[in-house]
Amino acid sequence: MMFLVVSLPEMKLTLQTQLFPDRDQQRKLLATMEAFNAAADWLAREAFALQTANKVKLQQLFYRQLREQFSLSSQMAIPCTAQVCEAFSRDRKIKPRFRKYASIPYDQRLMSFKGMDHVSLLTLEGRVIVPLVMGKYQHERFSQNYGQCDLVRRKDGKWFLLVTVEVPDKTPTPATDFIGVDLGTENLATDSAGECFSGVDIERVRQKRHHQRQELQQAGEKRKARGSRPKQLRRKLKKASGTEAKFRKHTNHVIAKQLVAKAIDTGCGIALENLKGIRTRARFRQSQRAKMSGWAFFQLRAFIEYKAQLAGLPVVPVDPKYTSQMCSQCGHTEKANRLSQSEFRCRACGFELHADINAARNIRARALVSPLKVSEHPHVRPSTGIKPLASAVGLLTHPL
Repeated sequence: MMFLVVSLPEMKLTLQTQLFPDRDQQRKLLATMEAFNAAADWLAREAFALQTANKVKLQQLFYRQLREQFSLSSQMAIPCTAQVCEAFSRDRKIKPRFRKYASIPYDQRLMSFKGMDHVSLLTLEGRVIVPLVMGKYQHERFSQNYGQCDLVRRKDGKWFLLVTVEVPDKTPTPATDFIGVDLGTENLATDSAGECFSGVDIERVRQKRHHQRQELQQAGEKRKARGSRPKQLRRKLKKASGTEAKFRKHTNHVIAKQLVAKAIDTGCGIALENLKGIRTRARFRQSQRAKMSGWAFFQLRAFIEYKAQLAGLPVVPVDPKYTSQMCSQCGHTEKANRLSQSEFRCRACGFELHADINAARNIRARALVSPLKVSEHPHVRPSTGIKPLASAVGLLTHPL
């Protein structure tokens, strides 16, 4: 029996820790955040005018002005320049903008941890030692080497420190089989074992928030027409913003955790569709567009990948082409095999199965004969295309 070992790249995690500054500390942190972002916004205009993202050049030209005009310390002027260069280098055609209370970076020169419950942060008025709290998940991983941190002030006034930590490589588990995972909208994920993770709750929350926004916006327009200022409605809209995204993120975390736990229990790797560019390739009816815009398949895939990597499980991307039209029993591929969103019946052999489960089994089959993995074994000739895969699909008489 051939064992397959896929090496896992080094990974970084961002841990969220909450800060509890007192009123005086909040004042100092706010002043520092305002000055830093004002300096970054000013420097971005200069970088755009010069059309340069060269950190050394910008430091030579504007380092003294950053310190004198915005009262930044030398330790803050340097990361401010780096922040602007990083933002401008993404797209030279657009001038970066920095919001008043945007997050600001803190490195080891600007901060230091005082045990596990306090952190020292540099401000315009010197250092402040702020209490912090982290959960069990963050605490278990915080012992690793940490890199840059981001100081964040949320809309509700709460303060957080996002800490980037390096996760050491874990010896990958040898994989002889895979769990195929089909991603979709009706079912957010369906695995080759036949388990479906419904997207009904996410769609219900999306529609509820959509109707709520419409009602509040219409009420606001009516009040504006009468000459009043709808502050209360704006506050409600601001409070409701992000609720849908938070619910979707939580749901994706739960699904990813369950899939990885199943892979650990069965000793399998995970096979996922490579859906890069799916929104530009696929066409959707007008009634489907709002639903597709809220389809967080990239987020779900990212959660599955990093949770699997922490567990030492290989994750293999496969070409999703024709997986929904191919029969997982005999390999016959035809568009007419897919009767509806949930129904699949092979026109060649008559095999019937839930369409998403059938697609997940095809994804698993492709992972088993993937050229990426077979090429690691020089005595095995890699298979390409759909025809060799069809013969392999028929051999999977007991798919996961």
